Amino acid sequence: MYLGISSSLEHHSPEDWAAKHKALGLDTVNFPVCCDDGEDVYMAYKKAADQVGLTIAEVGVWRNTLAADPDERKHWIDYAVRQLRMADAIGADCCVNVVGTPYGPRWDGGYRENFSRELWDMAVSMIQQIIDTAQPTHTKFCIESMPWMIPSSPDEYLRLIEDVDREMFGTHLDVVNMITTPRRYFFNDEFLMECFEKLHGTIVSCHLKDIRLKPEYTFQLQECACGEGTLNLELYAQLATAENPHMPMIIEHLTTDEEYVASVKYVRERLAIYSDHH
Repeated sequence: MYLGISSSLEHHSPEDWAAKHKALGLDTVNFPVCCDDGEDVYMAYKKAADQVGLTIAEVGVWRNTLAADPDERKHWIDYAVRQLRMADAIGADCCVNVVGTPYGPRWDGGYRENFSRELWDMAVSMIQQIIDTAQPTHTKFCIESMPWMIPSSPDEYLRLIEDVDREMFGTHLDVVNMITTPRRYFFNDEFLMECFEKLHGTIVSCHLKDIRLKPEYTFQLQECACGEGTLNLELYAQLATAENPHMPMIIEHLTTDEEYVASVKYVRERLAIYSDHH
């Protein structure tokens, strides 16, 4: 596994950004600038990462490419195309988004219609359009697994890959996002194995975090920092490394740079056998 963080850390230049990630003992990075910042800027960040030996794991889209308003939808699909083209130019492993929804006020929110045939067909068409327009040669376009929109299970992911039917469509595996039932929670080791077994050969990048059960009724799960929950992190790292020795595993959703630094230290110590590839 190649460890990285979703924070770009406070920095004042591309070189400072790369040096700070390298100083933490990280192997890979999430890209901190977007296509709208211009080629000079994003190529400077790529060069800085290359110079210290950091791979670029992910370029994010994080926009509603299924927005209800047709003009907004077109705008964000165009942005996703440009992000994917930039990701390909800088040699990123993946360009990632969540599928989005036209069915409610929150663009990444949970709605019954998220699991409709209508949304499925819209999603397949949207993903095909982005890949076919951008025509990447290296970077895979990915939809991150999610708790309340597709793909919410490994089987759904397999169906999506089959229906999209594009070589440059890959899996972005966020296991915690799919732990949504008592069985997946209490038997997360079995669920981890199911994910890597079924999605073998398609996984491009993984998110690394933890999950815990809250004591209140009814069944409430809370995402948390690595080590504060019950996820079998050793098995996760083992399976990811077996899938790809350079698999990006990105720590995310912490609040401050200090929290990221502390989490990196904890993860590197706990998963030393997998994260220390030198």
